[in-house]
Amino acid sequence: MEMKGMGADRKSEAQSHKGVGTVKKVDPAGGKVTIAHGPIPTMKWPAMSMTFTVKDKALLGKFSQDKKVEFEFVEQGSNYVITSVK
Repeated sequence: MEMKGMGADRKSEAQSHKGVGTVKKVDPAGGKVTIAHGPIPTMKWPAMSMTFTVKDKALLGKFSQDKKVEFEFVEQGSNYVITSVK
């Protein structure tokens, strides 16, 4: 029996999402970055601050505190993983 909305949740795991925000913290050792981002309609998220994992630690060089960034991420289980950044 399929539960209402479950199909959309599975689809969002493979879907790439885009966000724009300001970097608040970079954690090179943990491979994470905290971003205060605007609303992300594809996830039905309001504006908020949250910590993302990066797919490739080489991407961390593109982040610095208080820098405005455009980024793409995917949902992988309970993690949100940044796959690209401008």
